[in-house]
Amino acid sequence: MEVNVENVPQDLWDISGAATKYAAVISKVLRVDVEIVDGNLYRVAGTGRFSGLVGKQMSSASGVYRQVLKTGRPLVIREPGFSEFCADCPNWQSCDETFEMSTPILYRGTVVGVIGFVCFTEEQKAHIQDNFEVFFDFLAQMADILALKVVESMEYARSLALGQLLETVVDKVDEGVLLLAPDGRIVRSNRAAQQILDFPLEGQDAITVNLLRGENRLLQYTEYTVNLQGRSHDVAGNEYRLQHGESSSMFMFRDAQLMHDDALRLASSHERLGLDAILGTSDVIVTLKEQVARFADSNSSVLVTGESGTGKELVARALNEEGGRKEGPFVAINCGAIPETLLESELFGYVGGAFTGANPKGKMGRFEQANGGTLFLDEIGDMPLHLQAKLLRALEQREVTRLGSTQPTAIDVRVVSATNRNLEEMVHNGTFREDLFYRLNVIPIHIPPLRERPRDIHLLSKVFLEQSMDRLDKEILTIKESFWSAVSEYHWPGNVRELQNSIEYVANVVDSPAVITRETLPLKVRSGVRESEYADYNLETMERTLIQQALKAFGDETGTKAAKELVAQKLGIGIATLYRKIKKYGLE
Repeated sequence: MEVNVENVPQDLWDISGAATKYAAVISKVLRVDVEIVDGNLYRVAGTGRFSGLVGKQMSSASGVYRQVLKTGRPLVIREPGFSEFCADCPNWQSCDETFEMSTPILYRGTVVGVIGFVCFTEEQKAHIQDNFEVFFDFLAQMADILALKVVESMEYARSLALGQLLETVVDKVDEGVLLLAPDGRIVRSNRAAQQILDFPLEGQDAITVNLLRGENRLLQYTEYTVNLQGRSHDVAGNEYRLQHGESSSMFMFRDAQLMHDDALRLASSHERLGLDAILGTSDVIVTLKEQVARFADSNSSVLVTGESGTGKELVARALNEEGGRKEGPFVAINCGAIPETLLESELFGYVGGAFTGANPKGKMGRFEQANGGTLFLDEIGDMPLHLQAKLLRALEQREVTRLGSTQPTAIDVRVVSATNRNLEEMVHNGTFREDLFYRLNVIPIHIPPLRERPRDIHLLSKVFLEQSMDRLDKEILTIKESFWSAVSEYHWPGNVRELQNSIEYVANVVDSPAVITRETLPLKVRSGVRESEYADYNLETMERTLIQQALKAFGDETGTKAAKELVAQKLGIGIATLYRKIKKYGLE
């Protein structure tokens, strides 16, 4: 169909205010940049990249809109830069658009303008293509409304309520959407809004919403407090005045806490990689990061202590990546996970034929592999005594000798060790060499357990949740307060590792988009059970305690046989059995 646009009155400028509002609505719903042009290719309204071009006429880079004005038909460009209509564009070779759709604004067969939207990312393009028919129809109906605004009365325009036009697309949006009547009643809402604000679909038209606009902005959103049904919810969103039909405004919003976390992550995204891996804002973690930064350039040995699951290897890696050895290798070995017979060859290597089953070409040990970098010895307290002597020599002489060889090899290695055991007590008991302890413990760094830094639990939970949800290609809609209460109250005997595993469990059991609650956590976490409270309870411990209490209650200071017979009688055991157990438990 050929449509002549010459001598046609261009009245879009008379409704430029309305055009701007509709462009904003389309941009929010479709998540793209939108522009509206009149029949002479002057921009009447625009969002995003086009907002600063309103009032200006398009240049030669307007082949697509010229075609729509000429034919009066929609035009979809799936590969911008490669279409015949892009030929006259001076930027076609460097075009950064990924998708474009243009729809004519028609009245009685006459084109009075064009609505167009443009995608600039593959994510935007995929979002449009996944809902193509719905969004295509939506854009066409918006074009009809603009045409009616130009040539028809306002009364006729109001008959096409925007709330009805949004019926088919409102649930495709991953933000909460409320269409509100002039008195604040809910006319229409989507599933996301119902879950974030926790109200039912049935009877929603009887619910009145009060929006209190805050002073702060969060990214491209404004903070609001939403009051309904006697409850308050903090959200981040934007309100759009519509004044069509029963709906007077549209409110689009997201969970404010999620937005705050996103903003915090963006603000801290420029931290260095090594330190950035150590998550937390509590005083003890700030001090820990300061220690890592201070000692990173040193070549002295470091001993990292802390309970299992606190992240000792993260500290070791940060020491390597933040210092002068960051270009060198980081080699880790778990001294408690390798059989004692193999640990020596793993650490120091061997020559061909050194023992039965050895590689005939020999093998480089971990010390040699870490040359010029850092060797991380995890669970150093589990190293057998005979290897401790060889390790001490390697640290003092800065050389290693492979098994089966007499030729030492010089090494330049910084050793970082880690343990959850009390090495000083082991030195006292003779199970760990004192001289090796002092050689390893030149720079001590202690990592506090998670229960001593409760302020970090929220941040760690959020980061782990986002990572797990991303891996499973799921989205977070909102996180309820019951979830935060549960993770804050739990003791976390397994520290950060247990927290991470529990959050990964949550990501696996929820649907998408997810509403995260207390009930999505593992049973032991949401019930608050502390496994560590019962870790020391076994039959022998209980028996020793019972005998000790009986001796105190029924025995006497002289420990006479008669007193012990009374104790045995009360315990229901023979006197010989009692004597044997007193000796066993050291209760003489």
